[in-house]
Amino acid sequence: MRVVLLGTGGYHPSEERHTACIMLPEAGLVLDAGTGAFRIPQHLATRELDVFLSHAHLDHVVGLTYLLAPLALKQLDAVRVHATDVVLKALREHLFSAPLFPVMPAFDLRPLTGSSVELAGLRVRWQVLAGHPGSSMAYRIESTAGPAKSLAYVTDTVADGTYREFVRDADVLIHECYFPDALEEWAVKTGHSTTSKVLELARAANVGRLVLVHVDPRSSGPDPLGLAGVQQVFTRVEVARDGLEIDF
Repeated sequence: MRVVLLGTGGYHPSEERHTACIMLPEAGLVLDAGTGAFRIPQHLATRELDVFLSHAHLDHVVGLTYLLAPLALKQLDAVRVHATDVVLKALREHLFSAPLFPVMPAFDLRPLTGSSVELAGLRVRWQVLAGHPGSSMAYRIESTAGPAKSLAYVTDTVADGTYREFVRDADVLIHECYFPDALEEWAVKTGHSTTSKVLELARAANVGRLVLVHVDPRSSGPDPLGLAGVQQVFTRVEVARDGLEIDF
């Protein structure tokens, strides 16, 4: 699987990172649609997209509006948006309300039912996360054809271990880490994760590689999450930047 990280920051875009958007081009699969979604057209490898949303906060959904152009220009034939009923209702009533965005794109809005869905050669599973206002959804993508590979995506939650089994043994875990350890109090207040706790979870779940995203946009520099002081907890870790590509 090839994964392209189009947006790796949280809350609002910065000079270094746009907000949440992860794409598997050859599968036509997108996880969240923050401001990084403006980059989707340059990575298209299919005529259809399946977009899975973690929750309805603007930094994860505003980029859906950017897909109007590739649909209108016939770069895409179809876009299916998968999310909970609550999230889909929020999109219809708020993001695509006429005063805010007068042209509703021709999306196929699909509520999540059951615990998984089969796509071409892939199985997408989900699990509800706690701790963040309004809750969020974690996703796990597993290959069903060829070598067994798995990718887990966890964003906007506290790294409390309640989903450890859901991400266990994933080849790659893409996990939010908004704050360094020194800002633990703010993490608790806002329902986000801190560096050491995410690394401890990755170690306990025996994941192959940890990629940290949803970084506080106020932070910058080579080590915005204080990895240097805690990397011994889990060494196969990196802080993502927009444009990072992962092949596994």
